[in-house]
Amino acid sequence: MLVVVAILAVATGFYLRSRSGTVRTVRNTDSETDALRPLLLDAGVTADTATVLHFSADWCGPCAAVRRVVEQVLNERSEAREVELDIDAHPDLARELGVLSLPTTFVLDIELRRRSRIAGVPTAAALRSALDAL
Repeated sequence: MLVVVAILAVATGFYLRSRSGTVRTVRNTDSETDALRPLLLDAGVTADTATVLHFSADWCGPCAAVRRVVEQVLNERSEAREVELDIDAHPDLARELGVLSLPTTFVLDIELRRRSRIAGVPTAAALRSALDAL
């Protein structure tokens, strides 16, 4: 029995790792966007430009890699801005967005609609493609 549990745990780990950094398209309803808008505005997200929003924490090692990737991509582009939020300082927003692990990154359009979600560390190419989809 213990062997089966160990095999399932390893398989689950490989599956989750394979999805890390993958850009997933998010489908929003107007009511979801309307419910998130006040929380996003309170966190410092503005509706004047596309936003790369990523959740991090002091104790999160991979979050530093996300910072580097976001900085690299946004240095090439002027049409988007970065907002990094500490998950411990914004638990309500993290809960509403379904952030269960760090790092988690969202690409928001100028109307504050979630367009993409990336769990883990994205590649620069993946983040560029998410921004290109806007």
